[in-house]
Amino acid sequence: MASDATVLEQYAVQPDVSRPQRIRRSLWDFIRHKPLGAICGAFVLLLVIIALFPGLFATASPTVGFIPDRYQGPSLSHFFGTDELGRDLYSRIIYGARTSILIGFGVVALSTGIATVLGTASGYFEGWVDTIVQRIIDIGIALPGLVFVILFVTSVQQIPLVFRIIISVGFLIAMGNTRIIRGAAIAAKANQYVEAARVVGASDTRIIFRHVLPNVFAIILVTASIQIGAAIIIEASLSFLGFGVQPPTPDWGYMITSAQDRIVQYPHLAIFPGLAIFFTVYCFNMFGDALRDVLDPRLRGAR
Repeated sequence: MASDATVLEQYAVQPDVSRPQRIRRSLWDFIRHKPLGAICGAFVLLLVIIALFPGLFATASPTVGFIPDRYQGPSLSHFFGTDELGRDLYSRIIYGARTSILIGFGVVALSTGIATVLGTASGYFEGWVDTIVQRIIDIGIALPGLVFVILFVTSVQQIPLVFRIIISVGFLIAMGNTRIIRGAAIAAKANQYVEAARVVGASDTRIIFRHVLPNVFAIILVTASIQIGAAIIIEASLSFLGFGVQPPTPDWGYMITSAQDRIVQYPHLAIFPGLAIFFTVYCFNMFGDALRDVLDPRLRGAR
């Protein structure tokens, strides 16, 4: 009798679980199975909040300094010390997050949009469409990346500098992402339910939006989360070379550049902006890896 009761319990109709409960359960499973990814995700969320509301976290003006306070070390009044103009380094790093996050998300939004359109079209239609798209991708990948970005940023003066960086870096990142999405689209197209939809007369547009893209979405999401870190690194490199965001706008890469001449006497000028870049990129990468492990059925049991 006990075994019969157990069987009945297995086949009993379970109560419907509301969407908030499902979200909480999924979030708890993510935290339990991927604690490092969850911690990094919390840091990413905090960074986005800081970028949106830097005034809530900064303790001083990021652009106004007091010359007698220049080159001070970390203290209770200046958590990260002061720079060559007496400006509070902690506040400049807080406001610098806005620049890095804006460019990082802008680059990924542009590159993801381009890669999704080109990769899905190339993988689904194949034939001459695939040939043309792949030759464009070959040309884009063959370009010397940093040289192309610098040339674009310095040549196209009609567009604001931030948008020049977003367009040039987004184009470069889209080239590699297109290949990834193309492979996923080819795999999704080979599924039997896609053939069944085509047999019953579904249009290519309906098949792409109803059957192909939903299966590619997880890869798009994971790729985007990881590429944000790469975009922030490229933006910081441009600023370090003098082609990025110009002063007095706070920027992590430019802070390291301005600290080169006095890095031995005042190492805090480069250490704290460098740590901001390191932890930001690290957390975006770890969060993206955790998302990949959770969303990919083949890796769902990984730890």
